Amino acid sequence: MILSGEVVVIAGVGPGLGAKLAVRAAAEGAKVVMAARSTAVMDQVATEVAAGGGAAIGVPCDVRRAEDVAAVVAAAADRFGTITGLVNSAYSHPGFFDLLDTPDKGLRRALEIILHGSLTMTRAVLPHMKAAGRGSIVNIGTMTTRAPMRGEGGYAVAKAAMSCASRYLALELGEHGIRVNQAVLGWLDGPGVRYYLRMTAEARGVSEQDVYDEIAARNPLGRIPPDEACAGTVLFLLSSLASEVTGAVLDVNGGEFLPQ
Repeated sequence: MILSGEVVVIAGVGPGLGAKLAVRAAAEGAKVVMAARSTAVMDQVATEVAAGGGAAIGVPCDVRRAEDVAAVVAAAADRFGTITGLVNSAYSHPGFFDLLDTPDKGLRRALEIILHGSLTMTRAVLPHMKAAGRGSIVNIGTMTTRAPMRGEGGYAVAKAAMSCASRYLALELGEHGIRVNQAVLGWLDGPGVRYYLRMTAEARGVSEQDVYDEIAARNPLGRIPPDEACAGTVLFLLSSLASEVTGAVLDVNGGEFLPQ
């Protein structure tokens, strides 16, 4: 098990990637602390993890609130003693608009959650990682920062700010044995995309499979990457298997975006 002995905080646990990350991290031996505004998914995940013999707890948290973040870290320390891993996956999408048409309130909210929220979480776990002499932080990025798609400007701008922060944190925290990397995801075959497929199919009068096939045809692997499989990349970056990897950007999109 690649995460045996690790205590991992996952910020932003929803029904898709976040839930899969928590379940798979526990299966790989990690003690998991979930943070999200809604407790429903966290409760389901905690039950599933316990049934498999693992350990996971959920703590209600809005990453914009420092007191909520502090409560997550305190719960992790009280239950498991320390924190050695952090995944920043909490996000907010300001809607599908051209960038200058994106409502300012939505753009500011996206920045507060994606950028400022990840920095608040990182500040909070940092003393524990420093005390342990090691740590791994994985920030979840989006392919649209590297391959722009019209209508994604507001979301991509917030994620791009997180991407820049990831590189600086890798530079600044390395002396403490703390690695910071970014997994840049594209389409994720999970609840959100399945909803999109259904709505698009109904609007166009075609089948969901037709819409799926159109998207899948854009990448060399010929499929929309499943969120559970993409979770494996994040677990790798958290693990000692990636002990010499920091400041890296790992594209996880089935080859739809191929960097130079």
